[in-house]
Amino acid sequence: MATAWFQCQAGASGDMLLGALLDAGAPLEAVQQAVDAVGVEPILITAEPTDRHGIGATHAKVKTAHSHVHRTWGDVRDLLDRADLAEPVHARAHDVFGRLAHAEARAHRCSPEEVHFHEVGALDAIADVVGTCTALHALGIVDAVGSPVALGNGSVRAAHGMLPVPAPAVLELMRAAAAPVYAGPAPYEMCTPTGAALLTSVCGTWGPMPALRITADGTGAGTRRVDEVPNILRVVLGERYTAGEPPAPTGEVLIETNVDDLDPRLWPAVLNKLLALGAGDAWLVPILMKKGRPAHTLCVLVPADRVDAALHTVFLETSTIGARIVAVAKRALEREFDTVRVEGLPVRVKTALFEGRVVNAQPEYEDVAAVAESLGRPVKVVMGAATAAAYAAGLTP
Repeated sequence: MATAWFQCQAGASGDMLLGALLDAGAPLEAVQQAVDAVGVEPILITAEPTDRHGIGATHAKVKTAHSHVHRTWGDVRDLLDRADLAEPVHARAHDVFGRLAHAEARAHRCSPEEVHFHEVGALDAIADVVGTCTALHALGIVDAVGSPVALGNGSVRAAHGMLPVPAPAVLELMRAAAAPVYAGPAPYEMCTPTGAALLTSVCGTWGPMPALRITADGTGAGTRRVDEVPNILRVVLGERYTAGEPPAPTGEVLIETNVDDLDPRLWPAVLNKLLALGAGDAWLVPILMKKGRPAHTLCVLVPADRVDAALHTVFLETSTIGARIVAVAKRALEREFDTVRVEGLPVRVKTALFEGRVVNAQPEYEDVAAVAESLGRPVKVVMGAATAAAYAAGLTP
C-alpha cells in the first residue's frame, strides 16, 4: 500500500510515466504480459538506461509494427473488456481512455462515442496506458500526488495536422481535474494527452511531496533531449505517516489535549505519572471552551520514542478521547549545578549559561523546602537566603 508523488517539472508523457515506474522497481515482464493480453498487433516494450543532463533515468521504449487501424473509444473499450487483466488494471485503463475520449470529444465538439482518431487507438498509447496501469498495480500504489505540471508551448504535429501547445485535449484533461499547470521552460510539447490522462486518473491531489517514509524512487526519460531542463519525470514512493505517529523518529514531540470533564483533584497524579515515564515537562493551561465551559489543556513534552507511553497514560488517566501531536524544535541553554549553604545546610543552585556567561541562576526548590523544614523557617526566607548565597558566590548574572 504505497503513496506515489510524481514530479512533473518537464511535463509528462506515457513513456515517461512508464519509465519512472519501471525504474522504481515495477517488473517489465508483468507489464509486457498485460500489454500482450490486450490482443492487438505485436508490441514490444523495453526499458533502456539513459541520462538527461547527467541524471540517470530509464527510457521505456515501445516498438510496434506499422498499423493503419484507427480505433475509436468503443473499439478500445471492447479490447480492454476482453483482455485478461487484473481488475485494478482494467478499471484504471478504462478510466484513462475514458478521460482521453471525453477530452478529445470536447475539443472536436462531438460525443465521446463519435471520437474516431489515430491518437486514442495508437498502439503506443495502448502500451503506455495498460503498461503504466500494470506498473502502478505491481508497485501497490493506491494513492498519488502530482506536482504542478509543465505543459510547454508552441505547436506539435498530430494526425489532424499542426496543433497548438498545450494541445486542446491536454487543457481539457487538466481543467476537468483542477490540476495546477504552467508553461514550463521549453518551447515544445511537454505534456501529451496520454500523460495528462494518466496523471489526472491516478493523482487524487496536487502539490509538493507529502510526508513520506521513502521506500523507492524512479526516473523516467522523455524521448526528446532539450537544453532548458532535464527531460525527466520522477516518482517517489513511500508510506504516509499514520495518525498518532510522531513525524520523526528522533527529537521532541508536544502532545496536547483539551479536557473539560475531569475532576481537577486528579491532575497532579496525571502530571506526576507523565514526568515519571520520561516526559521532559508536563503542564496545564486553563482555557474557556465553546459554550463557556471552563477546561484545561494538558501539554506534555516528550522524546519521540516515548510518545506511545505518554499517550497510554493520557488516555487511561484522563477523560480525553483524542490528542494533538506536533514535532517541536527546542534550543536549550547549557546548564550547571553548584552548591551553596544556608546555615550550614546544602542547597543546589542551577545556573544557565549563554555564550559561556551565566544568565540565570535559581536555587532548587526541593532543597530549599528541605532546609526550611529542617531549620523550622518559612520557605520564602530560606529561598531568599539561598539566592543571596548564590549571589555572594558569584553564581548569579
